[in-house]
Amino acid sequence: MTVQRADARRNYARILAVAEDEVAAHGADASLEQIARTASVGSATVRRHFPTRAALLEAVFRERIEALRVRAHELTGADDPRAALLEWLSALNAYAASARGLADAMASGGAADPDYAGGCATSLTEGLAPLVDRAVRAGAVAPEVTATDLVTLITGIALATEHHPTPASEADRLLGLAVAGISPTG
Repeated sequence: MTVQRADARRNYARILAVAEDEVAAHGADASLEQIARTASVGSATVRRHFPTRAALLEAVFRERIEALRVRAHELTGADDPRAALLEWLSALNAYAASARGLADAMASGGAADPDYAGGCATSLTEGLAPLVDRAVRAGAVAPEVTATDLVTLITGIALATEHHPTPASEADRLLGLAVAGISPTG
């Protein structure tokens, strides 16, 4: 394992903090050059730490995506598989509606960039799969519903509501409509 110099670690942290702000303000198309200027580093330094835009976005969203994956694991043992699944989908939906650029990162899933191995959608899908399997076995969700379907659904909702005047409430409303279609019981 290569140990980074202290200045490289500081640059990484500064670039990531600036990138979080820029992505929140401008979405996935935030200017890498503006990130470099605001972080007081050169474009080459940004590229050294984040060779692709997808790698930068993955780093921006990594902590929250990991928290969602962990929460999915915790909910796998819940007594009510349908309630557990809906709780997790609501949490992802709320985050996706509030985190500009996340839907773009989930939509690409890393497929367009082979260097982007830790894709947001892949991580979310892997975390969600056991919850979906339990809900299907319990008869709470139609058997043809997959974790990939549900992550795609949340991605679509986030993309559709990103420019809505109240994206969070519109995303909640659309998720409610979708849930009625995938899990009509209860």
